[in-house]
Amino acid sequence: MTNNSNDDIRFTVDKFIFRFPGNLLYSSEGLWILKENGLLRIGMSDFIQQRNGDIAFATVAEKGSELGAGDEIASIETVKVNFSLPAPMKGRVIEANTSLQDSPELINQDPYGRGWLAILQPENLECDQTTLMTAEAYSNLARQQAEAELKS
Repeated sequence: MTNNSNDDIRFTVDKFIFRFPGNLLYSSEGLWILKENGLLRIGMSDFIQQRNGDIAFATVAEKGSELGAGDEIASIETVKVNFSLPAPMKGRVIEANTSLQDSPELINQDPYGRGWLAILQPENLECDQTTLMTAEAYSNLARQQAEAELKS
């Protein structure tokens, strides 16, 4: 996946720098989505992976899995917390990133590249993509969440 770093949105909260490529869409739960020939490559945003710490295990829905919007597309275990990531829309998993089985740290090291989670064939992309956010909108949400966590 290629990103033009000039199109990235970045912000800093405390000592953390968060990056959001402008060519991606985002779910409110922190997944990034890249449209590729009618398919969706999905991964964890830089904000979500930094917020939750070093990833120890990542389990992604298997190839062929039929998912509804909100169904678990991946389960993540970090040194801080275990959590589930919901599919951004209804569809079928075409490919899961099998590299994450042996190297889940790829999500921390390269969240917008080699650390992708799955490729989804959406059932109704045109309708469902209206629930997704631009990089600017998601970065604003992430900034609010990061600043709120810093105060607590």
